[in-house]
Amino acid sequence: MEFKKILPPFNEETAKEKVRVAQEIWNTCNPHNVVKAYTMNSIWRNRTEFFKGRDAILKFLIGKWQKELDYHLMKELWCYNKNRISVRFEYEWRDADNPTQWMRTHGNEHWEFDLDGLICSRDMSANDYPIKSSERKYLLN
Repeated sequence: MEFKKILPPFNEETAKEKVRVAQEIWNTCNPHNVVKAYTMNSIWRNRTEFFKGRDAILKFLIGKWQKELDYHLMKELWCYNKNRISVRFEYEWRDADNPTQWMRTHGNEHWEFDLDGLICSRDMSANDYPIKSSERKYLLN
């Protein structure tokens, strides 16, 4: 999966493909693969955290998947323009501090891309809430 091969300017088809590929890459839960979708100096807002650069992104992702076990994500295209895409997402995970507790996270992301198709800016907002195992929508295969 090569995230950067889908280049701006986007149309509906290429924007949807970019989102699909992002979903697949994130669902690997491999921070070393995910970080390749971002520029070396990518600027992030993730909830209340602000950071910049691949090293900071990698550190964040490693910590994320140490806490969020059995993570499974769904992304959906919300809107797009020349070099920007917005998505809504949901994901489910088990809390490493309380492994019997499942959580669902709802949110949105706004991405800005460079000419090479890498994300140079990511702005994310999300909310988490507990769910029962029987309420899961995104079951792992």
